[in-house]
Amino acid sequence: MTRDFSQPGRSALYTSQAAVATSHPLAAQTALDVLRRGGNAVDAGIAAVALLGIVEPQMTGIGGDCFALYLPAGASEPIALNGSGRAPMAASLDWYQSRGMTQIDPYSAHSVTTPGAVAAWCRLLADHGTRGLDELLQPAIEVAERGHPVAPRVAFDWARDEHLLRDPVAAELFLHHGRAPSAGVLHRQPRMAETLRTIARHGWAGFYEGWVAEDIVQRLRAGGGLHTLDDLAATQPEVVRPIATDYRDHRVYECPPNGQGLGVLMMLNVLSGLDLDEGAISEADRIHLLAEVSKLAYAHRDALFADTSHAHVPVDELLSNDWAAMQRRALCMDSTRPPVIWPEVAHKDTVYVCVVDRDGNALSLINSIFHSFGSTLVAPRSGVLLQNRGAGFSLQSAHPNAIAPGKRPLHTIIPGMLMKNGRLAAPFGVMGGQYQATGHVALLSNVLDRGMDPQAALDAPRSFAFGDELDLEFSQPAWLDAELSRRGHRITRSGQPIGGGQMIVVDQDRGLLISGSDPRKDGCALGY
Repeated sequence: MTRDFSQPGRSALYTSQAAVATSHPLAAQTALDVLRRGGNAVDAGIAAVALLGIVEPQMTGIGGDCFALYLPAGASEPIALNGSGRAPMAASLDWYQSRGMTQIDPYSAHSVTTPGAVAAWCRLLADHGTRGLDELLQPAIEVAERGHPVAPRVAFDWARDEHLLRDPVAAELFLHHGRAPSAGVLHRQPRMAETLRTIARHGWAGFYEGWVAEDIVQRLRAGGGLHTLDDLAATQPEVVRPIATDYRDHRVYECPPNGQGLGVLMMLNVLSGLDLDEGAISEADRIHLLAEVSKLAYAHRDALFADTSHAHVPVDELLSNDWAAMQRRALCMDSTRPPVIWPEVAHKDTVYVCVVDRDGNALSLINSIFHSFGSTLVAPRSGVLLQNRGAGFSLQSAHPNAIAPGKRPLHTIIPGMLMKNGRLAAPFGVMGGQYQATGHVALLSNVLDRGMDPQAALDAPRSFAFGDELDLEFSQPAWLDAELSRRGHRITRSGQPIGGGQMIVVDQDRGLLISGSDPRKDGCALGY
């Protein structure tokens, strides 16, 4: 599909050696600098994501978690890394239930699981990197120390959510005279600079032991949390085998649960039996189908997905042809249907970076503190803003995602990797909390069904069916409201951009890297 150059927009980036795509230009430039100095995809990705924790503090940081898919050049399958944190060892379900709690307050110390990001970065570098944290954290340290002009989209998010920053330390560090900084205002994080220096010197131990760990635990204990220094010291990522399915002669890889990547593969399996080529169906049909398969996948996610070391998740059954065929038969183009859990298995905010280096190594990396500004709790000396992934736990005894000591909660963040004929086709990812699974499907369909390049696929108007609403971006034509309402959807136009994303398509035959970065963010794709 050729871009209409008479319309606003930008072209995909074409390069031949290496490429990176991130949600902030400073992070993209940092990654490109690492690549030009001879670093590989992992080196560049870690340098970029560390910087994103400074320039997009509402989205990510070292107080959050990380998942990654890494494909070494020539490998036939990516390596998956689960860098999500765990509940404290004292966090028994009985403890919460005996206090009359029915859910975890997302802005309480109980919502904070042990941050897994730094441990994940250390493992990735130890296994696959060529540079050390002492070198790769320097750009983030320098920007935290000297400050940076706040980018426009970051300023938009910051102003929208400034009311969340009620914690005195958070207000001190992230508000300027009581208000969110506007675009162009210089923002500094000197405490974070010192913390990153400690991690640069001591690696894993610089975060999970010593004064930084003590600062985090003291802050959480002061807020009633059950965390201990032993909980932090036990934090390690886990290398796991990815899960996958086939779609349009490609192989799509995702991390297994406790993430929601399984939902992506479930939706693709249903859609694989339908003709979604450009011109084959109307835009209303396309949005309707995406909404219906999203609802069914998310219903299964909320009922069944959990930490597989603590609960059984029926991955094989949910990826079976029988499950996909049953759901496909239940689809109706003229009306909405409530999602039905298959009886055989029934049970009663983020940054993304992708890099391909000159040797053909590919990294798909996602890092998050969950809600905007996470739990909003900040460790005062270190300046670490803590995520609130524990809010995703259930406090229902029979639920597979019920909180338990050392358990990981259901996660929304999911990196993706696309392959064709056993070769790299694209690292890709979508940001946006709950939207991410739907976003992966929409992005892949835009590329594989509609023939869009990655930039056009990311530019395309979005929709998201979640709860009992179908939200349409304002760029969607107005006539869709009446047509989709007729089919039973409750339409909203929230005015908020839906998600973000990046993708690097690898054209193996021509030796090209074709990259895109979401216009809903401040970032860009760069390469050489």
